[in-house]
Amino acid sequence: MKEQLDQTDIKLVSLMTEDGMQSTGRLAERMGVTAPTIRSRIKNLVHDGLVRIAAMVDPNRVSGVSVALVGLCVQSQNKLDHAMEQISQLNNINWVAVVTGRYDLLVEIVLTDGIDGLYHFINEELSQIGGITNTESFVVMQSRRKWILLPQDARHRDKN
Repeated sequence: MKEQLDQTDIKLVSLMTEDGMQSTGRLAERMGVTAPTIRSRIKNLVHDGLVRIAAMVDPNRVSGVSVALVGLCVQSQNKLDHAMEQISQLNNINWVAVVTGRYDLLVEIVLTDGIDGLYHFINEELSQIGGITNTESFVVMQSRRKWILLPQDARHRDKN
């Protein structure tokens, strides 16, 4: 299992970052290799967990979607990895990170229920984790160059 990108992978990912809808034939042409080589590389990068291919949306342009950052303090420094793993499994979490500064963890959550969703996340979901001594939330009002995965809640709205 590959644990880091080599120079060819970096070039491939860079080209895909420019335009993720390029065909493998076009990517192969631009890199001077064959299309099967490109398909194999992409498959291996995804399998090894180094790359994820997904559609992203601009939360400023999708109705009913908002983003919040939540700073968390955790009781014991020894449990940061455990708390981070548990929080990462909660609904609509975009990412969780151990950080330096006044908080132990920083969480980005994508909300479909606005401030009510943020309240539910802090009051209900985080309380199930335990060991969290303090939170501070920041609702993102505007952003630039911010792309997110469409939240689970929004993906299933039309199925009702």
